[in-house]
Amino acid sequence: MTKLLLIRHGESEANNKGFFAGQYDAPLMPKGNEQAEKTAKYIVEKYAPTKIYASDLKRAYCTAVPISKLIGADIITDQGIREINAGKWQKMSFDDLENEFLDEYMVWLNDIGNASCNGGESVKELSERVMTSLTAIAKENFGETIAVVTHATPIRAAQTVIQYGDISHMKNVPWVSNGSVTVFEYNGEWKCVSVSEDNHLGTDKTVFPANV
Repeated sequence: MTKLLLIRHGESEANNKGFFAGQYDAPLMPKGNEQAEKTAKYIVEKYAPTKIYASDLKRAYCTAVPISKLIGADIITDQGIREINAGKWQKMSFDDLENEFLDEYMVWLNDIGNASCNGGESVKELSERVMTSLTAIAKENFGETIAVVTHATPIRAAQTVIQYGDISHMKNVPWVSNGSVTVFEYNGEWKCVSVSEDNHLGTDKTVFPANV
């Protein structure tokens, strides 16, 4: 059995300023760096991961750095666990999204499993690439505990597929908080063990429901 610790990156510029990042390479905010440090200590003490993977976008990669230092392992980057390709939505404010892409954005807000970003990926496409990457990581590291630093939509999509088997149920799955830990196990089949562990963040906890 492989245990994957899915970590949402710390608070980013996009979270803080209120725009849809997608694959725009938004940096961490100071609070995001603090969250990353706290999460690194938490998972090393509780789970003792042996390897670490991260999205190559800097908000995820920089969240992975403190874990890498504590466990003495290099970060393995994986574009398959990137945030959604937002197409024309990338770096748009949520107000502008509502004004320019009202119908499509309302699907994102109310029925996200069936949503698509104009000129970018659908959530279904994102879920397929994320599960492909997570399954490959789990198989390559069978029997180990692995940290995987990624983004809000990949975590929510993976949780939906594992718990419901169908991405259309994603509207029933909440966003996880920044710096939180969601635990999956893989033994030929997937199991969701815990979601959005974040008590270790204390007063630094942040949740941005519509942000990515």
